Formats: sequence, C-alpha cells, structure tokens
Amino acid sequence: MTAATHSTLFPRVPDSADAVLEGLDPEQREVATALHGPVCVLAGAGTGKTRAITHRIAYGVRAAILHPSSVLAVTFTNRAAGEMRGRLRQLGAAGVQARTFHSAALRQLQYFWPKAVGGSMPRLVDRKVQLVADAAAACRIRLDRGELRDVTGEIEWSKVTQTVPSDYALAAAKAGREAPRDPAEIAQVYAAYEDLKRDRAVIDFEDVLLLTVAVLQDRHDIADQVRAQYQHFVVDEYQDVSPLQQRLLDLWLGDRDNLCVVGDASQTIYSFTGATPDYLLDFRTRHPGATVVKLVRDYRSTPQVVHLANGLLAQARGRAADHRLELVSQRPAGPEPVYSEYTDEPDEAEGAARRIRELLDSGFPAGEIAILFRTNAQSETYEQALADAGIPYQLRGAERFFDRPEVRKAGIALRGAARFGGNDSLLDEAVDLPSQVRAVLSGEGWTTTPPAGSGAVRERWESLAALVGLAQDFAAARPGATLADLVAELDERANAQHAPTVQGVTLASLHSAKGLEWDVVFLVGVAEGMMPITYAKTDEQIEEERRLLYVGVTRARSHLHVSWALARSPGGRPSRRPSRFLDGLRPGSGAASGRAGAGAAGGIERGYSSGANRTGGVAAPRRTQRAPARCRVCGRTLTDAGEMKLMRCEDCPSDMDEGLYERLRDWRAVQARRSGQPAFCVFTDKTLVAIAETAPDDEGELARIPGVGMRKLNRYGADVLAICAGQQPEGGEDGD
Repeated sequence: MTAATHSTLFPRVPDSADAVLEGLDPEQREVATALHGPVCVLAGAGTGKTRAITHRIAYGVRAAILHPSSVLAVTFTNRAAGEMRGRLRQLGAAGVQARTFHSAALRQLQYFWPKAVGGSMPRLVDRKVQLVADAAAACRIRLDRGELRDVTGEIEWSKVTQTVPSDYALAAAKAGREAPRDPAEIAQVYAAYEDLKRDRAVIDFEDVLLLTVAVLQDRHDIADQVRAQYQHFVVDEYQDVSPLQQRLLDLWLGDRDNLCVVGDASQTIYSFTGATPDYLLDFRTRHPGATVVKLVRDYRSTPQVVHLANGLLAQARGRAADHRLELVSQRPAGPEPVYSEYTDEPDEAEGAARRIRELLDSGFPAGEIAILFRTNAQSETYEQALADAGIPYQLRGAERFFDRPEVRKAGIALRGAARFGGNDSLLDEAVDLPSQVRAVLSGEGWTTTPPAGSGAVRERWESLAALVGLAQDFAAARPGATLADLVAELDERANAQHAPTVQGVTLASLHSAKGLEWDVVFLVGVAEGMMPITYAKTDEQIEEERRLLYVGVTRARSHLHVSWALARSPGGRPSRRPSRFLDGLRPGSGAASGRAGAGAAGGIERGYSSGANRTGGVAAPRRTQRAPARCRVCGRTLTDAGEMKLMRCEDCPSDMDEGLYERLRDWRAVQARRSGQPAFCVFTDKTLVAIAETAPDDEGELARIPGVGMRKLNRYGADVLAICAGQQPEGGEDGD
C-alpha cells in the first residue's frame, strides 16, 4: 500500500472551520453551511450524503455556531451511527451525539425513569420471539417456527405504527398486509404478549420508543429539559422513519425548526416494518420555509452502473417514483454490466465462484467483492461454492466486530502487552508495531496462513487477521506509534463501532447491503419469483421490490454481474425467466416499457431562516411568486408541462431552426455516448426544440429555457451556445 492509501484511513484533522468545507461540491457545501431553519437533503445513492451531513455538523461546531453537546444526529443502524461518530472525530467535532432512535431514546428513558415513574426501569429483552411463543401457548395457538417469526414481525409493525391489539385486524387490512395467521388470532397473541411483559416486568425495543414518547408527552418539565439539552437535530435515512419515530422526533423538536433530514425515497425498502417515505416527501408541506438540496452527483459508480440504476427507476410507478433523482456519474467509464443465465442455482453459484476466483487471481482484494441475494436462505449455496473454491468469505449480519468474543480477548491481550510488554518473551524479537501485534495475537490463535474450510474457526481467524491488518495500516500512517497508541485507537473505534474490514468476499441479503459498497457486486437470483419475490402482490409491494434491486445495483462501484437460474435444482424444470425489472435494460430483452423523461435534477431551493426574527416571533416565509407561463406566440396561459418547456402551445406555429435542431441532436448523441447515459438525460427532445426555437445568445437566455437548469448550464452551456452561434463546440461534435 502507498502512503496516500493510508492517509485516507487516518486523515489529518482540518485546521479550521473553512478547511472543513474543502473538497465539497456546490450542493454538499450548501448542505454544510445551511445551519438554520429546516433543511431537507434529497440524496441519491453514492452522492456523498454522509460526507455532506458530517461536514455540516463539523462546520457548525468548528465555526462555533453549534455546541457539540447540543447536537443530536440520528440514524437507523449502530454501524451508521458508529461511522458518523468516527467521521466527526476525524473532523474535529468530538462530543456530538450520533445515535440510533432506539439508543437515544433508551438513554433518555434510563436517565428520567426514576423521576418520571420511580423505581428501577424494567429489564429490556433483546429478542421477543420466546415471549411471543409463550403468549401464543397461553392462547392455545400453535405456531411453527416460520409463523412465530412472522407473528413477531406483525407485533413489531403494530407497535411502530401505534396500533393497539384491538385495532390490529382493521389496521392490517387497511395497510394491505397479508397476515400469516387469522388476524383475530394475531390480535389475541399480541394482547397476551403485552400482558406477559407486564407480568414479567420487561419491555421490548418498541416499548423504549413508546415509553419515551409517553414521558415526553406527559411530563412537560422533562420535555423542556431534553429540549434544553438538544438544540439541533440531524436525521439520516429519513425515508425509513416510522410514525412512532416521527412522533418522538416531533417531541424532541417542540416548536423549534432546527432540523436537517436526509433521505432518498427511491431507497425505501423497509415499509414492511412500518417505515414510510411520506414524511420525507411531505417535508416541504410540513415546513413551508425549508431549504431543499438535491444531491445527484454520483461519486460511487461508473456511468455504466448508473445508467442501469437510472433505467430501473425510469420504469417505476408510484409516489416515490414521482420524486426519483436522476443520478449523474462523476467517474470515468467502466465495463458494461455482465448478464448471465444458468441452468440451476448450484450452477449459478459455481459460476459466481469461478468469476470471483479469476478476479482474486488478477489482484482484486476479496474485501472489495460482494454477492447479494434477495433472501438469507439463498446464502448456503454460495457459502458452499466459495468454500469449495477456497475463497474466503464473511456473512453480513453477524455479530458486531468489537462485540465478538475473540476480538474482546485480543483487546485484553494487546492492552496487557502494552502495559507489561517488557516482561513478555513473545515480544523479544518484535522490532516494530505490526510484528508486536502479530506476536501477541499468535497467542490468541492467529497464524500466518488461514485455517482450512469455513465455520467458526475460520471466522475467528478472520477477526484476528483484521486486527493485524489494522495495526499495519496504523503503523504506516503514524510512524513511531506504540502498542499503547494502537490500543487507544482500538478503544476509540470500539466506542464508535468503527470496525476494520475483514478481508473476505461478502455474502449479504439486499436489505443488509443497504449503505455499503464494493468494487465488484454479483446480483444473483434475479429471476421472477425471487425478484420480485413471489409474495409481492400489490403494486406498492412490486415497486418496493424494484427499489430493492435498485439498491443492489447502486452498491457496485465499477463491476456489476447480474445472473439468474432457469431452475432451482439440477434436473429441475427450466421454467424461470429473468426478472421483469430487467426488461428493456439487459441485451436482447426488447424495449423498456417504462415512461420516458428524466427524474429530478440536482439543485438547491433555499428556504427562509426562522432565526431572522428572534425577538418578534417567527419570520414569515419569503416565497418567490412565479408569473404564470404564457405562450410566446399567442399569449395563452400554459399549464401542460411539455408546452411550458417549449414556451408555446403545441398548436402554435414553430419558428425552429431545423438545421440548428439537427446539430443539437448530433451533439447530444455524442454527450450521451460519452457519459453512458440515455440521450434524454442530457436534454429531452422538447428542451432541444425550445433551444432551437430560441437560439439563445448568452447564458441568461439559455438558463431561462425550462429543462436547462444550473447544473446542465454549467455542464453543457458553453457547447450549446457555441452551436447556436454556428461554431464548433470546444470538445467537438464527433467526440474526437
């Protein structure tokens, strides 16, 4: 590894507030500096949303606008919260609270319970399955293992949607849920489950939110105390918020509006848990003066991957699709996605393993490769295929890195060596930090070569190997660092849950892959019945399956392999067909059946600051009133979007320069070819017609044409104006 590579693992802390803003693009910078009033960030996959919001918090702290202890950043997973804490620490903004909804609520509930309720808080149960089983038995209802899991899911959904047992049947029918048992039976088990919890003096994770809401609602003194502590809120993955979480957020906020939310409706994949994108999509309605920033510059994926992702959403339907973001890749061109068909699932798994072996032999690190599937049940076939090929792998969704027993023991051993290493013969021949760590961990089971096979022994070795790799990175980034320095770094990472990468091919479900990325992604099992899954019946469920595939595609940085099998097992009837979501996108599948037109472009819609009138009440919104669009030929008011883009009625005569229009079309084709995107992503036909009719002389005239916008003006304006002036654009129209 080069020194430059190591510097990204242990970057220097920016030396000033302005330095925090360095390297941000214009939209990210707007997010980082919009520190007052409500802010909504619509962030497409790979557009740097975490970078934008962590730099926002850090800039506010470093500029002394925000006090670290007054900021609460909320996200949905411990991993994401840990990553956010780690980034904030690296930006010089330690002390900011970054937690999940449940973690933040639990902390508050534990602190205020003696004052609000009295006595000791009930014990929190980690898993509710056994309690649900006991409740079902009390109701004389037999549930098999699968039904038990599903009924537990229904109880969780009921609680996050604030549905009581007596209302379950009606609420489930209204939501279009397919109950795993008779709804009346589920309601009965749900009621018995709540009774059992009371009898045993325990609470579950949903109760943590419900009880915190109850305390803040009933005890205004406690609510005031919490609001005095937290003045500024940031919520990540806002498209996944549930009604219960939104209620808690509203109580935290009170009558204030220092709230920044970040999300992407096209990545809503947890609606079965009660999550809804409605709060994200309705944010401007709830907060009329909000600043809205759209991030569409994709820094993760190549144009070829982005083209497939945009194509998937172009065929989508529904409210989330109406607000989709059209990603624009910022990376150089890469290979086209590879589509493969296999006779059966074992053949598909072996095919993936063969390709991965070729990648590993050519120098690709195993940690930059992932196999993603729709259901966890699919993993076993791929685990076996990788094991047979001698390929290391890790199964996503296991215990957190620093919570693993072998990692805890290794930490204790390293801490002991740091304190008493002078008396340890193991360290006599260790000349530097990495060799010291290897010597200590050899006593914990680490060896220079991995053990054969898979299973628990291999998983323990992979964990220790990750610590060895981290020590090497740390020593290269900080020459002269001691074992005590490394132990301190491990403690910081454990507190932030910022784990090093275990080197192995990742096996993960599409749901658990959310928020992650790899250089190479294998999307497997992309066939009807699995994608969309068989039990997805309604239009809403089908669209969520499409979004799930979109999430899978956007995990890939450069290499994407999409495959399906015609039969489940060898010798089976080859009755399967590729997923309908690939129609019109994979070679030989015909034309796409979706609607034309691009999604929302990037940009900024500034709101008003409620802080502008601190003494005389809340400032009124300053809305920009647009004059009605009128036809430039007959003067009639225009309402149709296409006519508004042309700035004339469809029936009014066109004064378009046909030659100019053809030159613009030829130029657009070159741009589309260069970026690997459909031509309409450059400019739609109607926008080209409007340009050819107007023949603008300067940027001001060009910017006033609907469909251009600042992003496209900055990117294409010079070329378009040159063509309108009868000149050759700077890059040439033929791409040479």
